[in-house]
Amino acid sequence: MDLATAFENETGKGGAGDGPTARQVDVLDAALALIVDPKATLTMSSLARAASCSKESLYKWFGDRDGLLTAMVQWQAAKVRGLPVGRSDLDRKRLLGGLEAFAADWLTVLASETSVALNRLAVGEAASGGGRNLGRIVLQNGPVAMGRRLAPLLQTGREAGLLAFEDGGEAFRDFFGLVVRDVQIRLLLGDRIDLSPADIRAAASRAARHFMALYGADQRPDGPQRESKQGKE
Repeated sequence: MDLATAFENETGKGGAGDGPTARQVDVLDAALALIVDPKATLTMSSLARAASCSKESLYKWFGDRDGLLTAMVQWQAAKVRGLPVGRSDLDRKRLLGGLEAFAADWLTVLASETSVALNRLAVGEAASGGGRNLGRIVLQNGPVAMGRRLAPLLQTGREAGLLAFEDGGEAFRDFFGLVVRDVQIRLLLGDRIDLSPADIRAAASRAARHFMALYGADQRPDGPQRESKQGKE
């Protein structure tokens, strides 16, 4: 099993995967440190020196630079936890808590120096037109992967009669906007936003409540509460 597959399994797409080893995690952390360091350049050679390992090991674990970058982005994304719940376990309070926890994890990752550095590098490589793939890697293993990870909770919420939406992708994009707002673009442009844990919790709570106001079944004109009232008239 390659590392990318292990990450997918670890984050809920596959079965019970092995995940990265402790040594691989150390290497990924070293790679992310190189990304953050403005005086460093991430190459297989520089990473081998920084992580005190051989280039052969890097190629064995990650394949090539794109494989390494994919694993780095997935390692960041793995810090956003999903909420495994069954339909019978889900009520409005638990759904709201799951959305808040997901949003808080996501904001914490997005606001980190490593994510900002990765996103800046991706934007720079996309603008250079040099055929680099980091932009695609970040998109597929960042927002797209987040959508896959949240989809089961949204779908279960709909099946439980707590959420009302026709397009899960559209619902996720609205949630994305409520969570991220202008934070990511401000960070990319160099604004030094100091998000404390309390700030992140408050922002996550606000995003979850606003999402429920948009998509909560009890908020819709055709929701269950409205139907029950009409039935009594």
